[in-house]
Amino acid sequence: MQENLARGLQVVSRAVSTRSTLPVLANVLLKTEDAGLKLTATNLEIGITYWVPGKIDQDGSTTVPARLLTDLVNSLPSSERVDLELQPGDTLHIGCGRFETHVKGIDADEFPAIPMAGERPTTRISQKVLRTALDETTFAAASDEARPILTGVLVRFEGDHVTLAAADNYRIAVKTIPVLDPVEEMSLVIPARSLNELGRVLADVDDPVEIVLSPARNQILFHLEGIDLVSRLIDGQFPNYQQVIPTTRSTRAVIDREELLKAVRLAALIASSSANIVKLQVGVEGEAGITVSANAEVGDNEGRVEATVEGDGTTIAFNARYLTDVLQNVDAEQFALELNGPLSPGVFKPIDDEHYVHVVMPVRTTS
Repeated sequence: MQENLARGLQVVSRAVSTRSTLPVLANVLLKTEDAGLKLTATNLEIGITYWVPGKIDQDGSTTVPARLLTDLVNSLPSSERVDLELQPGDTLHIGCGRFETHVKGIDADEFPAIPMAGERPTTRISQKVLRTALDETTFAAASDEARPILTGVLVRFEGDHVTLAAADNYRIAVKTIPVLDPVEEMSLVIPARSLNELGRVLADVDDPVEIVLSPARNQILFHLEGIDLVSRLIDGQFPNYQQVIPTTRSTRAVIDREELLKAVRLAALIASSSANIVKLQVGVEGEAGITVSANAEVGDNEGRVEATVEGDGTTIAFNARYLTDVLQNVDAEQFALELNGPLSPGVFKPIDDEHYVHVVMPVRTTS
């Protein structure tokens, strides 16, 4: 059916290579298997396989340009049957209602082999729990390749739980979640890009996602109903992030997440025209709340946010983007912001989640 094929192509196309010198990596592999059609795409870092239910008259396989096939199928009438037939010369015939298309492909034998689920899972995790953890951590990974290890997320399995940690040079996000099957202690670094794609296919359900570590420990596979996602692992030693997380505090403020996010976004409109710096005055001059401000040549902005403040008053500056990222990606009603003066990292902790911590480095200012 058109909608099933379109959905499958939408999922796997996220793994299609756009810059490879191998033409076949711009294609999607179509192969009959298990009374249906198996779609596979890869960029050699990540591979995604999706099973589309269908009726098989004769087995076969080929590869065709992924973007072209996706656009063609999306343009076909919805709720219609799509007939696929492989013709001589690796030409795929696509028939749907009154429409017929022929697309030239590349032999399936040229497509790289992708590991499949089948081995005993290393462990399982609730899809909903893992999806939330990915939302709260992957955004903190580095996006540039200067330090490749920081473009990944450290995944540390320890018995009945797993800890995910992502960091660049300015922030750290750490989340610990339970696993459904106890597992031996081990640490892996998975590309954040791969985990972002995994987050897109995970559903908001308690059904488990199976995790299989390859025997060579250089790839990891995630399996859920009808979908496999395999990713390479990043070699190297992830930095000891724990030594950067402050263990003491002189100031603690409890704030409403949405209110602080609004204030930071407003200040960021001014701050974006200069160094993107916003200042937080916490409990200064006996005031219980937090003042969020920004100054630049284009103007200035100041907003007040109610907060319960314990300890010393202090003023600290942050990059507005890092504040916005944590406040919009972590779904908590209230945060505790813990500080230790203007030059120490700020620590954000959701009030209702003791298993998450986010550290943001301060910005040094002259005034």
